Amino acid sequence: MRTQLDLTLQLALGVPLMAIKGTAASEVERAYARARELCQLLGETFQLFPVLSGLRTVYFVRGESQKARELAEQCLTLAQSLQDPGLLLLAHRVLGQTLFSLGELATAQANFEQAITLYDPHQHHSLTFLYYGQDPGVFCFSFTALPLWFLGYPDQALKRSQTALALAQKLSHPHSVAFALGLAAHLHQLRREGQAAQEQAEAGITLATEQGFPQLLALGTFLRGWALAEQGQEEESIAQMCRGLASYRATGAEVLGSYYLSLLADVYGKVGQAEEGLVALAEAWATVNKNAEHFYEAEMYRLKGTLTLQEANQKAKGKRQKSKVETNPQSLTPNPQGEVEQEAEGYFLKAIEIARKQQAKSLELRAVVSLSRLWQQQGKQIEAHDMLSEVYNWFTEGFDTKDLQEAKALLEELRH
Repeated sequence: MRTQLDLTLQLALGVPLMAIKGTAASEVERAYARARELCQLLGETFQLFPVLSGLRTVYFVRGESQKARELAEQCLTLAQSLQDPGLLLLAHRVLGQTLFSLGELATAQANFEQAITLYDPHQHHSLTFLYYGQDPGVFCFSFTALPLWFLGYPDQALKRSQTALALAQKLSHPHSVAFALGLAAHLHQLRREGQAAQEQAEAGITLATEQGFPQLLALGTFLRGWALAEQGQEEESIAQMCRGLASYRATGAEVLGSYYLSLLADVYGKVGQAEEGLVALAEAWATVNKNAEHFYEAEMYRLKGTLTLQEANQKAKGKRQKSKVETNPQSLTPNPQGEVEQEAEGYFLKAIEIARKQQAKSLELRAVVSLSRLWQQQGKQIEAHDMLSEVYNWFTEGFDTKDLQEAKALLEELRH
Protein backbone atom coordinates (compact mmCIF):
# COMPACT_ATOMS: atom_id res chain seq x y z
CA MET A 1 0.00 0.00 0.00
CA ARG A 2 2.75 2.44 0.95
CA THR A 3 4.69 1.64 -2.24
CA GLN A 4 1.61 2.30 -4.37
CA LEU A 5 1.00 5.62 -2.60
CA ASP A 6 4.62 6.60 -3.15
CA LEU A 7 4.27 5.80 -6.85
CA THR A 8 1.10 7.88 -7.09
CA LEU A 9 2.88 10.78 -5.37
CA GLN A 10 5.93 10.68 -7.67
CA LEU A 11 3.73 10.63 -10.76
CA ALA A 12 1.68 13.52 -9.39
CA LEU A 13 4.87 15.55 -8.85
CA GLY A 14 6.31 15.08 -12.35
CA VAL A 15 4.15 17.41 -14.45
CA PRO A 16 3.98 20.36 -11.97
CA LEU A 17 7.74 20.18 -11.52
CA MET A 18 8.19 20.35 -15.30
CA ALA A 19 6.19 23.56 -15.46
CA ILE A 20 7.71 25.21 -12.38
CA LYS A 21 11.35 24.06 -12.52
CA GLY A 22 11.74 23.36 -16.24
CA THR A 23 11.40 20.04 -18.02
CA ALA A 24 15.07 19.09 -17.70
CA ALA A 25 15.37 19.89 -13.99
CA SER A 26 17.02 17.32 -11.72
CA GLU A 27 13.92 17.33 -9.50
CA VAL A 28 11.84 16.08 -12.44
CA GLU A 29 14.32 13.31 -13.22
CA ARG A 30 14.39 12.20 -9.57
CA ALA A 31 10.61 11.96 -9.42
CA TYR A 32 10.35 9.80 -12.53
CA ALA A 33 13.41 7.70 -11.68
CA ARG A 34 11.90 6.90 -8.29
CA ALA A 35 8.59 6.10 -9.94
CA ARG A 36 10.36 3.70 -12.30
CA GLU A 37 11.89 1.84 -9.34
CA LEU A 38 8.48 1.58 -7.72
CA CYS A 39 6.89 0.24 -10.91
CA GLN A 40 9.51 -2.50 -10.99
CA LEU A 41 8.79 -3.38 -7.36
CA LEU A 42 5.05 -3.54 -8.00
CA GLY A 43 5.24 -5.23 -11.39
CA GLU A 44 3.13 -2.32 -12.63
CA THR A 45 2.72 -1.91 -16.41
CA PHE A 46 -0.04 0.67 -16.96
CA GLN A 47 1.60 3.25 -14.70
CA LEU A 48 4.95 2.46 -16.28
CA PHE A 49 3.89 4.43 -19.37
CA PRO A 50 3.83 7.89 -17.72
CA VAL A 51 7.13 7.02 -16.05
CA LEU A 52 8.87 6.10 -19.31
CA SER A 53 7.39 9.04 -21.18
CA GLY A 54 8.32 11.42 -18.36
CA LEU A 55 11.93 10.24 -18.36
CA ARG A 56 11.94 10.47 -22.17
CA THR A 57 10.92 14.10 -21.92
CA VAL A 58 13.69 14.87 -19.42
CA TYR A 59 16.35 13.31 -21.65
CA PHE A 60 14.89 14.86 -24.79
CA VAL A 61 14.98 18.39 -23.38
CA ARG A 62 18.51 17.82 -22.10
CA GLY A 63 19.47 16.97 -25.67
CA GLU A 64 20.19 13.29 -24.96
CA SER A 65 18.47 12.24 -28.16
CA GLN A 66 19.46 8.59 -28.33
CA LYS A 67 18.27 7.89 -24.77
CA ALA A 68 15.08 9.76 -25.56
CA ARG A 69 14.53 7.70 -28.71
CA GLU A 70 14.96 4.40 -26.85
CA LEU A 71 12.41 5.44 -24.24
CA ALA A 72 10.00 6.75 -26.89
CA GLU A 73 10.15 3.43 -28.72
CA GLN A 74 9.53 1.61 -25.41
CA CYS A 75 6.49 3.84 -24.91
CA LEU A 76 5.09 2.86 -28.30
CA THR A 77 5.70 -0.85 -27.70
CA LEU A 78 4.01 -0.66 -24.30
CA ALA A 79 1.04 1.34 -25.66
CA GLN A 80 0.56 -1.19 -28.46
CA SER A 81 0.61 -4.08 -25.98
CA LEU A 82 -1.98 -2.37 -23.78
CA GLN A 83 -4.11 -1.34 -26.80
CA ASP A 84 -5.05 1.93 -25.15
CA PRO A 85 -5.90 4.73 -27.67
CA GLY A 86 -4.85 7.49 -25.28
CA LEU A 87 -1.45 5.90 -24.66
CA LEU A 88 -1.00 5.26 -28.39
CA LEU A 89 -1.69 8.95 -29.00
CA LEU A 90 0.96 9.93 -26.46
CA ALA A 91 3.46 7.36 -27.75
CA HIS A 92 3.25 8.70 -31.30
CA ARG A 93 3.55 12.21 -29.88
CA VAL A 94 6.81 11.53 -28.02
CA LEU A 95 8.28 9.48 -30.86
CA GLY A 96 7.41 12.19 -33.39
CA GLN A 97 9.07 14.89 -31.31
CA THR A 98 12.20 12.78 -30.77
CA LEU A 99 12.56 11.81 -34.44
CA PHE A 100 12.20 15.46 -35.45
CA SER A 101 15.22 16.41 -33.37
CA LEU A 102 17.23 13.60 -34.95
CA GLY A 103 16.41 14.94 -38.41
CA GLU A 104 14.04 12.12 -39.42
CA LEU A 105 11.47 14.64 -40.56
CA ALA A 106 9.05 12.59 -42.65
CA THR A 107 8.81 9.83 -40.04
CA ALA A 108 8.31 12.44 -37.33
CA GLN A 109 5.50 13.99 -39.33
CA ALA A 110 3.87 10.57 -39.87
CA ASN A 111 3.87 9.94 -36.11
CA PHE A 112 2.26 13.31 -35.40
CA GLU A 113 -0.41 12.59 -38.02
CA GLN A 114 -1.21 9.28 -36.31
CA ALA A 115 -1.43 11.04 -32.96
CA ILE A 116 -3.79 13.71 -34.34
CA THR A 117 -6.02 11.00 -35.84
CA LEU A 118 -6.35 9.39 -32.40
CA TYR A 119 -6.97 12.66 -30.53
CA ASP A 120 -10.39 13.38 -29.01
CA PRO A 121 -10.48 16.58 -26.88
CA HIS A 122 -13.29 15.24 -24.69
CA GLN A 123 -11.51 11.98 -23.92
CA HIS A 124 -7.89 13.05 -23.90
CA HIS A 125 -7.66 16.50 -22.31
CA SER A 126 -7.41 14.82 -18.89
CA LEU A 127 -4.07 13.36 -20.04
CA THR A 128 -2.69 16.90 -19.77
CA PHE A 129 -2.37 16.57 -16.02
CA LEU A 130 -0.54 13.24 -16.11
CA TYR A 131 1.73 13.92 -19.09
CA TYR A 132 3.94 16.91 -19.90
CA GLY A 133 1.52 19.64 -18.80
CA GLN A 134 0.16 20.46 -22.27
CA ASP A 135 -3.03 19.19 -23.83
CA PRO A 136 -1.91 16.39 -26.21
CA GLY A 137 -3.90 17.83 -29.11
CA VAL A 138 -2.44 21.30 -28.62
CA PHE A 139 1.02 19.80 -28.49
CA CYS A 140 0.62 17.70 -31.64
CA PHE A 141 -0.98 20.47 -33.72
CA SER A 142 1.71 22.90 -32.52
CA PHE A 143 4.73 20.69 -33.00
CA THR A 144 3.70 19.11 -36.29
CA ALA A 145 3.90 22.59 -37.84
CA LEU A 146 7.70 22.36 -37.60
CA PRO A 147 8.33 19.23 -39.70
CA LEU A 148 5.64 20.41 -42.12
CA TRP A 149 7.61 23.62 -42.72
CA PHE A 150 10.89 21.74 -43.14
CA LEU A 151 9.28 19.30 -45.58
CA GLY A 152 8.22 22.23 -47.77
CA TYR A 153 4.65 22.98 -46.70
CA PRO A 154 4.77 26.40 -45.01
CA ASP A 155 1.05 27.14 -45.45
CA GLN A 156 -0.09 23.80 -44.06
CA ALA A 157 2.30 24.38 -41.16
CA LEU A 158 0.69 27.76 -40.47
CA LYS A 159 -2.80 26.23 -40.47
CA ARG A 160 -1.73 23.60 -37.94
CA SER A 161 -0.26 26.28 -35.70
CA GLN A 162 -3.47 28.32 -35.90
CA THR A 163 -5.50 25.21 -35.03
CA ALA A 164 -3.30 24.63 -32.00
CA LEU A 165 -3.72 28.21 -30.77
CA ALA A 166 -7.50 28.09 -31.21
CA LEU A 167 -7.73 24.77 -29.36
CA ALA A 168 -5.52 26.00 -26.52
CA GLN A 169 -7.61 29.16 -26.10
CA LYS A 170 -10.81 27.11 -26.10
CA LEU A 171 -9.47 24.78 -23.40
CA SER A 172 -8.25 27.78 -21.32
CA HIS A 173 -5.32 25.78 -20.00
CA PRO A 174 -2.47 28.26 -19.30
CA HIS A 175 0.49 25.96 -19.95
CA SER A 176 -1.07 24.70 -23.19
CA VAL A 177 -1.69 28.29 -24.33
CA ALA A 178 1.87 29.35 -23.47
CA PHE A 179 3.25 26.32 -25.29
CA ALA A 180 1.15 26.97 -28.41
CA LEU A 181 2.28 30.61 -28.44
CA GLY A 182 5.91 29.56 -28.15
CA LEU A 183 5.69 27.05 -30.99
CA ALA A 184 3.80 29.60 -33.12
CA ALA A 185 6.69 32.02 -32.61
CA HIS A 186 9.11 29.29 -33.70
CA LEU A 187 7.10 28.70 -36.88
CA HIS A 188 6.98 32.40 -37.73
CA GLN A 189 10.74 32.48 -37.23
CA LEU A 190 11.15 29.66 -39.74
CA ARG A 191 8.86 31.53 -42.14
CA ARG A 192 11.02 34.65 -41.48
CA GLU A 193 8.05 36.73 -40.29
CA GLY A 194 9.56 39.07 -37.75
CA GLN A 195 6.49 40.99 -36.64
CA ALA A 196 4.31 37.89 -36.25
CA ALA A 197 7.08 36.09 -34.36
CA GLN A 198 7.44 39.07 -32.02
CA GLU A 199 3.70 39.23 -31.34
CA GLN A 200 3.45 35.54 -30.46
CA ALA A 201 6.67 35.62 -28.42
CA GLU A 202 5.52 38.64 -26.39
CA ALA A 203 2.11 37.09 -25.70
CA GLY A 204 3.93 33.95 -24.53
CA ILE A 205 6.31 35.98 -22.36
CA THR A 206 3.39 37.71 -20.64
CA LEU A 207 1.64 34.43 -19.86
CA ALA A 208 4.84 32.62 -18.85
CA THR A 209 5.71 35.47 -16.49
CA GLU A 210 2.25 35.48 -14.91
CA GLN A 211 2.14 31.71 -14.49
CA GLY A 212 5.79 31.07 -13.65
CA PHE A 213 6.94 28.99 -16.65
CA PRO A 214 10.73 29.66 -16.75
CA GLN A 215 11.58 27.58 -19.81
CA LEU A 216 8.85 29.09 -21.98
CA LEU A 217 9.77 32.56 -20.73
CA ALA A 218 13.39 32.03 -21.76
CA LEU A 219 12.46 30.85 -25.25
CA GLY A 220 10.02 33.71 -25.68
CA THR A 221 12.76 36.18 -24.78
CA PHE A 222 15.15 34.57 -27.26
CA LEU A 223 12.65 34.58 -30.12
CA ARG A 224 11.58 38.15 -29.42
CA GLY A 225 15.27 39.03 -29.74
CA TRP A 226 15.46 37.33 -33.14
CA ALA A 227 12.30 39.14 -34.25
CA LEU A 228 13.85 42.49 -33.38
CA ALA A 229 16.82 41.70 -35.63
CA GLU A 230 14.50 40.84 -38.49
CA GLN A 231 12.97 44.30 -38.09
CA GLY A 232 16.31 46.12 -38.06
CA GLN A 233 17.04 46.37 -34.30
CA GLU A 234 20.10 44.11 -34.38
CA GLU A 235 22.09 45.37 -31.38
CA GLU A 236 19.18 45.07 -28.95
CA SER A 237 18.37 41.76 -30.58
CA ILE A 238 21.70 40.14 -29.74
CA ALA A 239 21.45 41.15 -26.08
CA GLN A 240 17.98 39.64 -25.76
CA MET A 241 18.92 36.45 -27.60
CA CYS A 242 21.96 35.92 -25.36
CA ARG A 243 19.88 36.59 -22.25
CA GLY A 244 17.13 34.21 -23.36
CA LEU A 245 19.61 31.48 -24.27
CA ALA A 246 21.37 31.78 -20.91
CA SER A 247 18.03 31.51 -19.06
CA TYR A 248 17.03 28.52 -21.17
CA ARG A 249 20.26 26.70 -20.36
CA ALA A 250 19.85 27.55 -16.68
CA THR A 251 16.79 25.26 -16.64
CA GLY A 252 19.02 22.39 -17.78
CA ALA A 253 17.61 22.42 -21.31
CA GLU A 254 19.77 21.78 -24.37
CA VAL A 255 17.33 20.53 -26.99
CA LEU A 256 17.12 22.69 -30.13
CA GLY A 257 20.38 24.30 -28.98
CA SER A 258 21.97 23.99 -32.42
CA TYR A 259 19.00 25.83 -33.92
CA TYR A 260 19.10 28.67 -31.39
CA LEU A 261 22.88 29.10 -31.73
CA SER A 262 22.51 29.13 -35.53
CA LEU A 263 19.93 31.92 -35.29
CA LEU A 264 22.36 33.87 -33.11
CA ALA A 265 25.16 33.26 -35.62
CA ASP A 266 22.95 34.57 -38.42
CA VAL A 267 22.15 37.76 -36.51
CA TYR A 268 25.86 38.31 -35.79
CA GLY A 269 26.37 38.13 -39.53
CA LYS A 270 23.68 40.74 -40.12
CA VAL A 271 25.45 43.24 -37.87
CA GLY A 272 28.76 42.66 -39.63
CA GLN A 273 30.28 40.42 -36.95
CA ALA A 274 30.98 37.36 -39.08
CA GLU A 275 33.77 36.16 -36.81
CA GLU A 276 31.45 36.11 -33.77
CA GLY A 277 28.87 34.36 -35.94
CA LEU A 278 31.34 31.61 -36.80
CA VAL A 279 32.14 31.18 -33.10
CA ALA A 280 28.43 30.73 -32.30
CA LEU A 281 28.14 28.31 -35.20
CA ALA A 282 31.09 26.28 -33.90
CA GLU A 283 29.23 25.95 -30.61
CA ALA A 284 26.17 24.81 -32.54
CA TRP A 285 28.25 22.10 -34.22
CA ALA A 286 29.43 20.92 -30.81
CA THR A 287 25.78 20.53 -29.83
CA VAL A 288 25.05 18.49 -32.96
CA ASN A 289 28.02 16.22 -32.32
CA LYS A 290 27.12 15.74 -28.66
CA ASN A 291 23.36 15.27 -29.00
CA ALA A 292 22.87 13.90 -32.54
CA GLU A 293 20.56 16.86 -33.16
CA HIS A 294 20.53 16.87 -36.96
CA PHE A 295 17.27 18.60 -37.94
CA TYR A 296 18.93 22.01 -38.62
CA GLU A 297 22.22 20.67 -39.93
CA ALA A 298 21.61 21.67 -43.55
CA GLU A 299 20.98 25.28 -42.56
CA MET A 300 24.11 25.25 -40.40
CA TYR A 301 26.24 24.33 -43.43
CA ARG A 302 24.55 27.08 -45.44
CA LEU A 303 25.28 29.61 -42.71
CA LYS A 304 28.89 28.41 -42.53
CA GLY A 305 29.27 29.16 -46.22
CA THR A 306 27.59 32.57 -45.92
CA LEU A 307 29.63 33.64 -42.88
CA THR A 308 32.86 32.37 -44.45
CA LEU A 309 32.28 34.59 -47.48
CA GLN A 310 31.29 37.51 -45.28
CA GLU A 311 34.35 37.18 -43.06
CA ALA A 312 36.62 37.14 -46.13
CA ASN A 313 34.89 40.26 -47.48
CA GLN A 314 35.35 42.06 -44.17
CA LYS A 315 39.03 41.18 -44.02
CA ALA A 316 39.56 42.32 -47.61
CA LYS A 317 37.77 45.57 -46.87
CA GLY A 318 39.93 46.12 -43.80
CA LYS A 319 43.09 45.61 -45.83
CA ARG A 320 41.92 48.12 -48.43
CA GLN A 321 41.23 50.73 -45.79
CA LYS A 322 44.59 50.11 -44.18
CA SER A 323 46.69 50.27 -47.33
CA LYS A 324 44.58 52.79 -49.29
CA VAL A 325 46.50 51.60 -52.32
CA GLU A 326 44.92 49.23 -54.80
CA THR A 327 47.85 47.45 -56.38
CA ASN A 328 45.84 44.42 -57.44
CA PRO A 329 42.19 45.26 -58.23
CA GLN A 330 41.23 41.58 -58.62
CA SER A 331 42.27 40.78 -55.03
CA LEU A 332 40.32 43.76 -53.71
CA THR A 333 36.88 42.97 -55.13
CA PRO A 334 34.05 42.88 -52.56
CA ASN A 335 33.47 39.17 -53.12
CA PRO A 336 36.24 36.81 -51.97
CA GLN A 337 37.81 34.79 -54.77
CA GLY A 338 39.59 31.51 -55.24
CA GLU A 339 39.94 29.26 -52.25
CA VAL A 340 37.39 31.06 -50.07
CA GLU A 341 34.68 30.81 -52.72
CA GLN A 342 35.52 27.17 -53.28
CA GLU A 343 35.25 26.52 -49.54
CA ALA A 344 31.88 28.28 -49.33
CA GLU A 345 30.62 26.41 -52.38
CA GLY A 346 31.51 23.16 -50.63
CA TYR A 347 29.43 24.17 -47.60
CA PHE A 348 26.45 25.08 -49.80
CA LEU A 349 26.66 21.78 -51.67
CA LYS A 350 26.84 19.88 -48.36
CA ALA A 351 23.77 21.75 -47.15
CA ILE A 352 21.89 20.75 -50.30
CA GLU A 353 22.98 17.12 -49.92
CA ILE A 354 21.77 16.90 -46.30
CA ALA A 355 18.52 18.72 -47.03
CA ARG A 356 17.72 16.29 -49.85
CA LYS A 357 18.53 13.30 -47.67
CA GLN A 358 16.16 14.63 -44.97
CA GLN A 359 13.53 15.71 -47.55
CA ALA A 360 13.87 19.20 -46.03
CA LYS A 361 12.71 21.14 -49.09
CA SER A 362 12.59 24.50 -47.30
CA LEU A 363 16.25 24.20 -46.27
CA GLU A 364 17.20 22.87 -49.72
CA LEU A 365 15.67 26.00 -51.26
CA ARG A 366 17.68 28.30 -48.98
CA ALA A 367 20.93 26.47 -49.72
CA VAL A 368 20.29 26.48 -53.48
CA VAL A 369 19.57 30.23 -53.37
CA SER A 370 22.88 30.85 -51.59
CA LEU A 371 24.78 28.69 -54.07
CA SER A 372 23.00 30.30 -57.03
CA ARG A 373 24.03 33.76 -55.84
CA LEU A 374 27.64 32.63 -55.64
CA TRP A 375 27.47 31.07 -59.09
CA GLN A 376 25.82 34.24 -60.43
CA GLN A 377 28.86 36.25 -59.27
CA GLN A 378 31.10 33.71 -60.98
CA GLY A 379 29.23 34.02 -64.29
CA LYS A 380 27.51 30.63 -64.05
CA GLN A 381 24.01 31.98 -64.60
CA ILE A 382 22.74 29.01 -66.59
CA GLU A 383 23.83 26.41 -64.00
CA ALA A 384 22.40 28.57 -61.21
CA HIS A 385 19.09 29.06 -63.01
CA ASP A 386 18.67 25.36 -63.77
CA MET A 387 19.33 24.24 -60.18
CA LEU A 388 17.18 26.95 -58.61
CA SER A 389 14.24 26.51 -60.97
CA GLU A 390 14.13 22.79 -60.24
CA VAL A 391 13.70 23.22 -56.48
CA TYR A 392 11.49 26.32 -56.78
CA ASN A 393 9.09 24.55 -59.15
CA TRP A 394 8.68 21.72 -56.64
CA PHE A 395 6.76 24.02 -54.27
CA THR A 396 2.97 24.20 -54.43
CA GLU A 397 2.41 26.69 -51.57
CA GLY A 398 4.08 29.35 -49.46
CA PHE A 399 4.66 31.77 -52.34
CA ASP A 400 4.10 34.75 -50.02
CA THR A 401 6.99 33.72 -47.75
CA LYS A 402 10.34 35.50 -47.95
CA ASP A 403 12.25 32.39 -48.99
CA LEU A 404 10.10 31.75 -52.05
CA GLN A 405 9.83 35.44 -52.93
CA GLU A 406 13.62 35.81 -52.88
CA ALA A 407 14.03 32.63 -54.92
CA LYS A 408 11.58 33.93 -57.53
CA ALA A 409 13.35 37.30 -57.73
CA LEU A 410 16.72 35.59 -58.17
CA LEU A 411 15.31 33.37 -60.94
CA GLU A 412 14.20 36.51 -62.76
CA GLU A 413 17.72 37.95 -62.49
CA LEU A 414 19.27 34.72 -63.75
CA ARG A 415 17.06 34.68 -66.85
CA HIS A 416 18.69 37.89 -68.15
